[in-house]
Amino acid sequence: MATAVETLVRRLGILGGTFDPIHHGHLLAAEEASHQLGLDKVLFVPAGIPPHKPARPIAPASHRVRMVELAIAGKSHFALSRVDIDRPEPCYTVDTLELLRAEWGNDPRFFFIEGADSLSDLACWYQPRRLIELCELAVAERPGFEIDLTSLEKRLPGLTDRLHRVQMPLLEISSSDVRARV
Repeated sequence: MATAVETLVRRLGILGGTFDPIHHGHLLAAEEASHQLGLDKVLFVPAGIPPHKPARPIAPASHRVRMVELAIAGKSHFALSRVDIDRPEPCYTVDTLELLRAEWGNDPRFFFIEGADSLSDLACWYQPRRLIELCELAVAERPGFEIDLTSLEKRLPGLTDRLHRVQMPLLEISSSDVRARV
């Protein structure tokens, strides 16, 4: 159940990811979504066992959680959620949103923050129609990705009514690029 502080949250941003590692692009997307959509809080939700990355080795969950903690330290409008990390099985986004809804109740509006590159694949995600029932989408621009809303709307009717574009400086950064550079 939500704490007294959490009950004041009416607009909740949710930024999920492997965060292997977390980087400035993640933080900037969260800041811009928070500012542009008037979010009261943004939850960073590190993936426990990402179902879409079974073959790729990832850093231990404890390390990824610690990286998120360090990255968001001192930002009271950011918080860490362990909802996926503490699950023993892979967790799809729709499952995460269901668990967060059970934790936070029906009051806050959920805004799932994702990059434009992820949005282009949304129709292929697990239970995409249920996902857009559970939240609104805050879509951050990504370099080289144009959103084909007409095609997406045909595949997921009602999507455009649940979508908010988040304008942000275009950074060409990704976790895979950071790992390659290391």
